[in-house]
Amino acid sequence: MKLIEAIAVRVEGLIEAKEGLTAYELAKQAGMPRSTVWKIINPDLTRVKTVKLDTVYQIADTLGLSLKEFFDDAVFCDISD
Repeated sequence: MKLIEAIAVRVEGLIEAKEGLTAYELAKQAGMPRSTVWKIINPDLTRVKTVKLDTVYQIADTLGLSLKEFFDDAVFCDISD
């Protein structure tokens, strides 16, 4: 799995884990355009190949996670280029 795909899986999983949270609500709470979150969770549809660490930080922080907690997930164990 590519890193961008792992980030997409992680963000989607975190959204699903928070009752009542949608990608739109996450974007609103993080202070970023909803298209940014949509592009992150749909990298195949948008041809997005990278995501800025600052953007990941904003999402993680909005969800009450540190970057360490965000990346401390099994989905990041099998990353390839």
